[in-house]
Amino acid sequence: MDLAETFSNKKIMITGGLGFLGSNLAQKLAGLGADITIVDNLDPDSGSNPFNVHEIKDQVQIIQADINDERLMTAAVKGQNYLFNLAGQMSHVGSMLDPFKDLNVNAVSQLKLLEVCRQNNPGINIVFAGTRQVYGRPKYLPVDENHLLTPLDNNGVSKRAGEMYHIVYNRVHGMATSVLRMTNVYGPRMRIKDDLLTFIGWWFHQLLMGDDIQVFGDGAQIRDFNFVDDVVHAMLLCAAHPSAVGKIFNLGGPPVNLRGLAKLMIKINGSGNYVFVPFPENRKRIDIGDYHGDYSLIRNEIGWNPQISLEEGLARSLEFYKLNKEHYL
Repeated sequence: MDLAETFSNKKIMITGGLGFLGSNLAQKLAGLGADITIVDNLDPDSGSNPFNVHEIKDQVQIIQADINDERLMTAAVKGQNYLFNLAGQMSHVGSMLDPFKDLNVNAVSQLKLLEVCRQNNPGINIVFAGTRQVYGRPKYLPVDENHLLTPLDNNGVSKRAGEMYHIVYNRVHGMATSVLRMTNVYGPRMRIKDDLLTFIGWWFHQLLMGDDIQVFGDGAQIRDFNFVDDVVHAMLLCAAHPSAVGKIFNLGGPPVNLRGLAKLMIKINGSGNYVFVPFPENRKRIDIGDYHGDYSLIRNEIGWNPQISLEEGLARSLEFYKLNKEHYL
């Protein structure tokens, strides 16, 4: 599929566009010749970082706003061809500390935005950033889209509501919506200054600062990872393929245990060490155990496969953060 032909000169809106996923998507779309509008509220608890788009700042329009601001969103969505809806609250621990913020951002605001689109631009094509957190603790591996949904934290519940609002608006109102359930996405431009959003981001921080990587438990937990470029490609394919409309897709990659991940990061960095530390109680209660996803549905439906190996992705990430430390540490 010729993505340049699909997206060149198209009007594209990215919510959460100053964050990790949104900024990488914006970089790619700028290269494809798209007309890009970024919406971001610059929440200090999010991954928003204006430096993420400094290379393309003259090629994008930035609107600082919440997606639940119906007046501003009404003006923003008019005339847009595509909406990549990446705005959300990602922190699992944060969702337990402030459940109503989590609910408002991931469910109420999503519904408001969908209503604005339905009333003002029902022909817009929407791709929503979902999460594997909706599955909770897996009953079997790899986890496919038919797995029971039993989220362990408030974030999983609110993200489930958000994704289903998108599917309902497809089924009832005929709007073009699709959902990607993402697993551990990593790469350049992610928040690594603390452990608020991702553990692998914090591992990058520890490695770059010369600290020991802190591995919870015995490091035997299994996870899968996707480099951000692969996830951006999945989003673009979802928007471009008519067969993706109304579908929910898992993303995923080869499974690896966390001890192996720590060793690989240290090897690529050329130095470092890891230590095992007890699970903090607030994290242990909501930990999902082992997880890796079955992504055969998206592979069969629209031809997506992850292309970047874990080793290559980690090397590219470390190189980026070493070059841009002052903007991320």
